[in-house]
Amino acid sequence: MALRKSLFIFSGNIQSMRTTIFLTLFFVVTALHAQYEDRNSIDPKATEIYEPKAPKITPGEAAGAAPSDAIVLFNGKDFSEWVGKDGASPKWEIKDGVMTVVKGTGDIKTKRTFGDVQLHIEWRSPSVIVGEGQGRGNSGIFLQERYELQVLDSYESQTYSNGQAGSIYKQHIPLVNATKKPGEWQTYDVIYTAPRFSNNGRLVSPAYITVLHNGVLIQNHSQIWGPTEYKGLPVYMSHDKGSIILQDHSNPVSYRNIWIREL
Repeated sequence: MALRKSLFIFSGNIQSMRTTIFLTLFFVVTALHAQYEDRNSIDPKATEIYEPKAPKITPGEAAGAAPSDAIVLFNGKDFSEWVGKDGASPKWEIKDGVMTVVKGTGDIKTKRTFGDVQLHIEWRSPSVIVGEGQGRGNSGIFLQERYELQVLDSYESQTYSNGQAGSIYKQHIPLVNATKKPGEWQTYDVIYTAPRFSNNGRLVSPAYITVLHNGVLIQNHSQIWGPTEYKGLPVYMSHDKGSIILQDHSNPVSYRNIWIREL
């Protein structure tokens, strides 16, 4: 009797579940049908937005040219947007519209500070190959003075994967190696979202970066774990906007056509 009673209860539960599922599906289908009918009665203008309007700009005429709302950080003529070590005038060389690292003169950084940005920058590793790994065509682009997008001759030279060209140094390996031959001009197009901190200095949201190297996606909304470190693991510390830094790593790496848009 007990077994028969248990089977009856179990059978009843199954029937109840089937009924519940049927009723749920019925109401979902009914609601979708009603929504479809309601959509047909909606005026399309109800979902059309006319204000605010997207600001109108003029895009660059040539590939890589600065749009009209960009800040040109290097126009090939002078260091008017840059300072060198200890705030002095940069000691890098400018020749034929190109700036080139002069070994031992130190990093340079923008006079202006930035948060969220779109950055376009063109770079060239030396055509004369000297060294291997991290000693070959090495420089770097630091966003907010802390987060390094690696510049390196990674065409054939071998090094650790999270330190090659296009890596977020010691953090993210690029999706592919899109490096051109030494001596050829290369482009980085960067979309960078700065980290956010609370009033008491706690991290609210980390930094993110998307990078196209020579037109190829190599970092896809990669989460930056903190300041890029040579030794040890990164740890976020609260900060405000920061400069763009170009690194003197003792190799004569060249840069040109640098522009930025604040987002």
